[in-house]
Amino acid sequence: QVQLVESGGGVVQPGGSLRLSCAATGDINNYYAITWYRQAPGNERELLAAIFRAGGTKYAPVVRGRCTISKDNAENTVYLDMNSLEPADTAVYFCRGQSTGQTTWGQGTQVTVSS
Repeated sequence: QVQLVESGGGVVQPGGSLRLSCAATGDINNYYAITWYRQAPGNERELLAAIFRAGGTKYAPVVRGRCTISKDNAENTVYLDMNSLEPADTAVYFCRGQSTGQTTWGQGTQVTVSS
């Protein structure tokens, strides 16, 4: 089974930027969709952005214009570039891979936006 590993989280000041990575332990194109979510304490997991093996991306309104999702097939990695970060963006960020009959989650990476 191909696993997903997130990285790139950390502490960033308001207005700053981060690049999160979702690396697959095998061929990332085993998944027909890779989706980024986040979960803040006391909140439900929230969909942010998705990228599809067949092509195309989609974004949730909360991040549209501030985030870009991309994929590097050679690196088997999906990226989430975020800018204009706000304290409300503080959360654990997860990626999810969907393949036929299976869903795989990574362990998450913490993003804290604070001055």
